[in-house]
This record gives sequence, structure tokens and C-alpha cells, in this order.
Amino acid sequence: MWIIAPLLCGLVFGAGLLISGMVQPTKVLGFLDIFGAWDPSLLVVMVAALAVSVPGFMLADRSARPWFGGQYFRPGKSGIDLPLVTGAAMFGVGWGLVGLCPGPALESLATLSPGIIVFVVAMAAGMMAHDAWQQSRLTAQRSRELASAADG
Repeated sequence: MWIIAPLLCGLVFGAGLLISGMVQPTKVLGFLDIFGAWDPSLLVVMVAALAVSVPGFMLADRSARPWFGGQYFRPGKSGIDLPLVTGAAMFGVGWGLVGLCPGPALESLATLSPGIIVFVVAMAAGMMAHDAWQQSRLTAQRSRELASAADG
């Protein structure tokens, strides 16, 4: 069951992206063109997603663990800080430049479009660079704490 639930969720999500047309970068760019030929269809998708997910989260909050998993994986922090704002701005710049976000980009890999492949490779490289940076920060922080403990 541990693999069937994510498989079905991924299929539903992917089908939703395809049916709604959200894998087309022109849809996203049209949504972001507020002062031009604005296309509100992405807003409809977002509102529909909230209409389904909010009751789902409310239902999930009633149980100690998920139906198909051992534990919930929810974010540990909810504050707005510099890394969040910086990451959101960078995401927005990338989204606005090409009209792709990670989900539709991965789904669009099936088209074998060179531009999509380059985008996904660059996105993966950015994720790996972020992980390496985070790891180096944690290692440096631990080293400073150990040095401080040894000194004092």
C-alpha cells in the first residue's frame, strides 16, 4: 500500500495538470500578465485545489497518523524569514520567465522538448546546490559549536 497511495496521488495530480492545461507555459504566463491579456484559469485551478485540500487537511487533523503512512510530514516552521522571501522571489522570477513550475515541468518531460529538459536539469542542479549549501552551513555550525565547547 505504501507505493500505491503515492502512485495514485501522482496520477491524479498529473491528470489534473493535463486536463486543466497547466502544463502549458502560456497558461501561467497569461495568468501573470495582469495588465495585459490576463488569463484567470490558473486562479480557478488554485481555488479548486484549496476547495479540496482544506477539507482534506481538516479531516487529517482528526487522526493521529495518515491512512496510508506511518507519520505526517508537515513543515516544522511557518514563519516568514529571509530564506523564505529569497526563495519565493527566485521561484517567482523563474516561473515568470518561462511559465513553468516543478510539477508541470516534470510532466512536460514526456514531450522531450530540449527547453523543458534543460529547465528540469537546471532545476535539479539548483536543488542539489541548495542541499550542498545547507549541509555545509550545518557542518560549519557544528564545528563552531564544538570549538566553542572545547574552549569554554
